[in-house]
Amino acid sequence: MRRDARQVEQRPDIGRSELELAGRHTGGSRDRIARGLQPGIHRWQAIQVSEAPPYSAAQIEVLRLPAGTRDRDDVAVEEPLEIRVNGEPVAVTMRTPGHDEELALGFCLTEGLAPRAAGLPADLAANTVEVSAERTPAARNFYTTSSCGVCGKGALEAIAVEAARVESDLRVPAALVARLPDELRAAQAAFAVTGGLHATGLFSAGGEALCVREDVGRHNAMDKTLGWAFGEGRLPLAQAMLCVSGRLSFELVQKAAVAGCPILVAVGAPSTLAVELAADRGITLCGFVRGGRSNVYTESWRIVP
Repeated sequence: MRRDARQVEQRPDIGRSELELAGRHTGGSRDRIARGLQPGIHRWQAIQVSEAPPYSAAQIEVLRLPAGTRDRDDVAVEEPLEIRVNGEPVAVTMRTPGHDEELALGFCLTEGLAPRAAGLPADLAANTVEVSAERTPAARNFYTTSSCGVCGKGALEAIAVEAARVESDLRVPAALVARLPDELRAAQAAFAVTGGLHATGLFSAGGEALCVREDVGRHNAMDKTLGWAFGEGRLPLAQAMLCVSGRLSFELVQKAAVAGCPILVAVGAPSTLAVELAADRGITLCGFVRGGRSNVYTESWRIVP
């Protein structure tokens, strides 16, 4: 994996059914999303880039102080995405465009809707994904922002999605866990340019990066990663690890539990509810993983000193 994140852009092998972004993101030199892509390992390729992927950043005029000069700055893109399930609009999430179908699949998976597939809606509406699923949500709508993934739930009880206790026997060296945030950071091409995106990485038991996704919302980055894993038939993630670039919230632990992932690693701190849920679901929770150190809050037997 390259160490200069500015020089690596990970792009999906997108087909003609790709969701097109409306308005300002199409056309011109920045419209490189669906041109000349060749599939690589896990349908990815690494290419040389000098700027963030065009669907994840936009240039905005900025006044730089105290110099008083005006310049152009790359800013992370945030736009709404409507998610429909079995023809019914059920959620609007504020996200960074790209990997929208994975996001919708991961969202539905971790909401307990048992998704089957995702694609363009019949009416070809922009910024919309249609998901076919075994279940349609009850009479409630979700509104998820880039900072809060559970806003707008019909009731507090709706936050708790059923997830079996993770019984994986996976054990990994502490030194391997300590390396994961650096491996994740090395793959964050858009963050290197904008400084404004969260990331989630899925890693093998040996520390190989299987999938990395970025988004303005930490829960969206997780959903995109789990949506990829769902599409690749990798669930449950009994012999894998998830690493996130920020703090650990209740919702991220819940999503890891639904995916059956035994180890969740973060650069930042966990909340009390995140620790409680991880203990209840048998997940090893590692926080403050930086500088070769980490705090293991639950199920510490999986981390070998």
